[in-house]
Amino acid sequence: MIGRPEPAQSGWRALTPDITPLLDIIFIVLVFLMLTANIPLQSLEVDLPKTDSEALNSVQDNKAMTINLLAGDPAWALQGEKYADWESFKPVLLERLPALKEAELVLASDREVTVDNMMKLLAFLQEHEIQATQILMEEGR
Repeated sequence: MIGRPEPAQSGWRALTPDITPLLDIIFIVLVFLMLTANIPLQSLEVDLPKTDSEALNSVQDNKAMTINLLAGDPAWALQGEKYADWESFKPVLLERLPALKEAELVLASDREVTVDNMMKLLAFLQEHEIQATQILMEEGR
């Protein structure tokens, strides 16, 4: 049986639904969507060579220049000369830019080197249109 509202609850307040829980759910969903939105990541394209593994393992010594990425301090080396940080290493690379473009470039990295050091070097090489011909890596254990 349908009852009549009491006189204390009469009026428009007794007939309208309480939308507070609905608003709470909407705000929770809104916050969830804002936190899980896709943020564009910066990336650098790297073209890997399509050769057999024997050719990758053999390093030709004629006109080859080696850049080492080392774990710890010093972090960089060019032809055996070590440099503590990127700010001191970058001018040396700029100074030897013509030789780097002519030579066959070999990048050798320690296993513990951070990705940002490798990305700095690859971005520099791409900016100056230098083709990295060989990247030496240790085999997984």
